[in-house]
Amino acid sequence: MHKNLSLVLEPEIAFDEANFKTYLHKLLQLPENAPAFIRPLKRSIDARGRQVKVNVELEVFINETPSPIISFKKNYPDISKANQAIIIGAGPAGIFAALRLIELGIKPILLERGKDVKARRRDLAAINRNHVVNPESNYCFGEGGAGTYSDGKLYTRSKKRGDIRRIQEILVAHGATEEILMDAHPHIGTNKLPQLVTELRESILLAGGEVHFNTKVIDFILQNKEIKGVILENGNEISGLGVILATGHSARDIFELCQKRNVLIEAKSYAMGVRIEHQQSLIDSLQYHRPERGKYLPAASYSLVGQTYFKGIQRGVFSFCMCPGGFIVPSATAPGELVVNGMSPSRRDSKFANSGMVVAITDVDLLPFKQYGALSGLQLQKELEQKACVMAGGGQTAPAQLVGDFIQNKHSKSLLDTSYQPGLISSDMMNILPDFLGKPLQEGLKLFGQKMRNYSSNEAQIIGIESRTSSPVRIPRDNDTFEHLEIKRLFPCGEGAGYAGGIMSAAMDGERCAEKLVEKYC
Repeated sequence: MHKNLSLVLEPEIAFDEANFKTYLHKLLQLPENAPAFIRPLKRSIDARGRQVKVNVELEVFINETPSPIISFKKNYPDISKANQAIIIGAGPAGIFAALRLIELGIKPILLERGKDVKARRRDLAAINRNHVVNPESNYCFGEGGAGTYSDGKLYTRSKKRGDIRRIQEILVAHGATEEILMDAHPHIGTNKLPQLVTELRESILLAGGEVHFNTKVIDFILQNKEIKGVILENGNEISGLGVILATGHSARDIFELCQKRNVLIEAKSYAMGVRIEHQQSLIDSLQYHRPERGKYLPAASYSLVGQTYFKGIQRGVFSFCMCPGGFIVPSATAPGELVVNGMSPSRRDSKFANSGMVVAITDVDLLPFKQYGALSGLQLQKELEQKACVMAGGGQTAPAQLVGDFIQNKHSKSLLDTSYQPGLISSDMMNILPDFLGKPLQEGLKLFGQKMRNYSSNEAQIIGIESRTSSPVRIPRDNDTFEHLEIKRLFPCGEGAGYAGGIMSAAMDGERCAEKLVEKYC
């Protein structure tokens, strides 16, 4: 017998395996040792009322063999002698583009400027402990891309960009927990992603694909508006059927190369601001309406959106990449910059909660940088990151201010404990942020303080700056073929090209770019 059920449960039942099993046996009137297989399909928390509930969808097999939970199988063909295509960037877009090329019979040549996922750890430690930024290996550059060491959230709203379930099943087949298939907001965790990324790489190599680390692309081989290949920093040239450009949102040298080589690019909307950090216990009490969340509920998250005005122009202010039970990390990609981001381990067991708190950038903000053309937004990013670095002492110590003081334009005499390892220095953030960011942030935080009690008090602090929310540049492509509008065989891909906003959407975009390349040129 096979049954599908939809239940609304108490957290202590939904999140405790033994209690969950006992409850279902009573519900279905089954003996305690009856041969029943229970499989949760979807699980989400509903904290809107005074009592937290958990919505669970599940299937039960009684005296029946359960169907496989995933249909995907790691059975890649040998493409070692096949025609090859080039992929620049080994983030989720590049990795999944490589795997899809293999399935379609094409050999991927995956080029990554940074180090493999294990070797990256030493460079991350150097940033946190010694404030030393390696421009080629950091929180943004290296195998797995920015997502590997900055959280691993798998939630996406990009339902039309590809097959979400397929991407999830590939991740499970390479070592991710099956829970990502059922959670409403799935998350792998920074501590588990490195091994997963390693397994994905092994699949590429076992099939005959190539993965090259410490391999930086410095030029394109262009002939008659067609890309023939790439030139590497060591002088070597590589050619292929096409080039999938999946470099991530911080590969500024690639954007500058495109502009230099007259490869059409354009400025794109994005947002900047700060990270806001609270005690996780405060967020739990606000979201779950109880003094403590207890041992069953996960660390609570939130999402905030507000509208403000600055000089008559409407400004969206919103939380971004909220990290419950997480840490704030330094994400600069060059010395002399200061950038912060957030991440969470799989257990989300840090005592801190953090989130980006950002403001939408408008065309008016970019007018002082119009001489940079399509790179105007990138130049604004650079200048703010460099200014923050100088004002905080020139290293990776970050400027910070208590939220209540920030709203009231008061200097913070002291700061709170923080998860940010390089340390904080009390600063007046309005001296760092331009008015078109600082003023809307003040107003937005006032609004959010009305929605969530004590959210915008001196029980929280803002840490700057959060400037890499998304790419400030779009590399335009045809809506149907995904090929660059002017350069044949060039397929702009993922977050760096302006077509994704996280691990899942980037992975789906990588697959589709691979399919489009094969469809047109094979």
